[in-house]
Amino acid sequence: MMEKEFVILLHGMARTRHSKKALARRLEKNRYTVINDGYRSTAKTVSAIAETDLAPMVKKCENAGAGKIHFVTHSLGGIVVRCYLQDHRLPEGSRIVMISPPNHGSEIADAFRKLPLYRWLYGPAGTRLGTGPDSVPNRLGPVRAEIGVITGDRSLNPIFSWIITGKNDGKVSVNSARLDEMADFIVVHNSHSFIMQNKIVLEQTAAFLKTGKFDPEIR
Repeated sequence: MMEKEFVILLHGMARTRHSKKALARRLEKNRYTVINDGYRSTAKTVSAIAETDLAPMVKKCENAGAGKIHFVTHSLGGIVVRCYLQDHRLPEGSRIVMISPPNHGSEIADAFRKLPLYRWLYGPAGTRLGTGPDSVPNRLGPVRAEIGVITGDRSLNPIFSWIITGKNDGKVSVNSARLDEMADFIVVHNSHSFIMQNKIVLEQTAAFLKTGKFDPEIR
């Protein structure tokens, strides 16, 4: 009997499950069972999202007899998974693809987190995604999992790019997306908001979930 493999998709800040529909369709073609549930990214802290939203998704997979539980995340979703994995383990062979994750925070949060409009739009999670040592991403420890990171180097917002240090996708710098324990890393020429719909990203995500590395032939 073939082992059941599930993929949990986690969208980014202030987005919905609809932003991951292209990924869901691509992975379903590879015969994964896809969980693409939305969550209220602007209403809770990162740890609350991990326990009240992500944990039930994982339990749904476990109850369905999952042999492997993979994750594909965008932006904030990657930080939620890292938070969840501080106290939980995935089945052997499970893999994670993080797309444009602010693994070391974003200068955008540093610049705007004290503004009432920003706090209203992005909530408690958004205000804790800065680059300082006390930000949520920088307080999380390493996680034991095979992780591939995809990020972008094209910005549609020159003001934000002026604030961010180095190459960036308009929200997150290329260097911030990196993670010490990652197994592979690639940069595509796309912006933060639309990178999860990029054809190369779709194909490379499927490649990493299958092999644990990105395919250099996919360009």
